[in-house]
Amino acid sequence: MTHLDPRAPLVIDTRDLSRRPGSQRELSLTVPAPADLGIEVLAVPEGDPVDLELRLEAVMDGVLVTGAAQADLAGECVRCLEPIEDEVEVTFQQLFMYDDTRDAETIDEDEDVAVMHDDLLDLEPALRDAVVLALPFQPLCEPDCPGLCPDCGARLADDPDHHHETAIDPRWASLTALAEGDE
Repeated sequence: MTHLDPRAPLVIDTRDLSRRPGSQRELSLTVPAPADLGIEVLAVPEGDPVDLELRLEAVMDGVLVTGAAQADLAGECVRCLEPIEDEVEVTFQQLFMYDDTRDAETIDEDEDVAVMHDDLLDLEPALRDAVVLALPFQPLCEPDCPGLCPDCGARLADDPDHHHETAIDPRWASLTALAEGDE
């Protein structure tokens, strides 16, 4: 069984809901972003503020958390590797089951069930899932970013007329040298 640290920024204490179905409360929090909140090329920098608006509702089997999160993003364009700054706004909803309402034997290890521990719930997995799913798979600095030159790596947006002389196939290089020698 996992024990949660009640001092962790994304761990919420629900004891004030008293496990009475229908009781609810709303929270506005600003917490530091956990590590790796995003994808490799675009993420919320660790420790940056994440603004959360939460509604916690007691239901028969647990606590239903409905939330919205907003944070700044930093990363790089997948085509030209230029820095990108953006923001992400997501909503999420997760039911956290009371730890004593479900037998440990009835929860399949592969089952995706969020379980509270001692009336504490951990929002980090729900927040992480919402943020990662909202991010573009391949973030771009501009929708029509031309990327980098495959030959020399120059950024094509800086020099739209960039080009190289047609490369000579190395198998024909000897014939080219002979032809130039005849002139």
